[in-house]
Formats: sequence, C-alpha cells, structure tokens
Amino acid sequence: MKKLIVPILLIGLIFSYQQYQLADSGNVASESPQPGTTVTQENWRSGEQVRGSGTVSRILSDDNEGSRHQRFILRLSSGRTLLIAHNIDLAPRVRSLRVGDTVSFYGEYESNDRGGVIHWTHHDPRGSHAGGWIEHKGQRYE
Repeated sequence: MKKLIVPILLIGLIFSYQQYQLADSGNVASESPQPGTTVTQENWRSGEQVRGSGTVSRILSDDNEGSRHQRFILRLSSGRTLLIAHNIDLAPRVRSLRVGDTVSFYGEYESNDRGGVIHWTHHDPRGSHAGGWIEHKGQRYE
C-alpha cells in the first residue's frame, strides 16, 4: 500500500497541473547533477535531479491529500512553465511567496505535456534519495 502512495500522489499533481493549461515552449539551461555540465530542459528525463530558477507566475492552493504540498507555477526565462510541488510535511513552507518573485530549485523532474513537475525539493529522512531544496529571498528551504 505504501508503494502506491507516491505514484498516486504524482498522478494527482500532474492532473491538477494540467488543469491550469499553461503554455509550454522553449529551452531552459540548467545544471545536471554533475558539476559543470550544462544541458537544456529538452534533455531532462523523468526521475532526474535538475536545478534551475524562474519567476513565480501563479500560486496554487496546497495539495492536502496524503503528504501536504505547497504548489506554485514557475515561468523560466525560456517561457516554459513548471509546477513546483514542495512537500511541507518534510520541509518548511516557503514563506512570503508572491507572484513575480524569483525562486531557485533543485529537485526531481517529472515530465508532462505542460512543462513538467519538480518534486523532492526537500531532504529525504530515510537518506535513500538525493536531497533537494528551494531558495527564495536568500533563504533555503530543505
């Protein structure tokens, strides 16, 4: 049963994101997990740890089913959008987040037809997954 929670949660996040019908275009430069390697978002693969930054274009309601997630949409410099699903049961909520703010992230990318979802923006209490983070106004949330 516990193995089904993460896939079900991810499907729910992707479905809710698709409801917002945000534009998906362009390339985004980001760093891969290997220092000094630059790739475009076209090359991001589902399940890969990625790093990037963008401008908050929309703040969504929290997803309170299962693990609670703070959700917002980032627009990257290319125009591409990403849903950020930040687990607030494992990491602090990003406080004072406003549309127009710049946010940097490091987390796991999951592809969809709207640009993708970034999750695992927090530490892993079991230590089996790479820890991620969100940075906002000089504060790191992990």
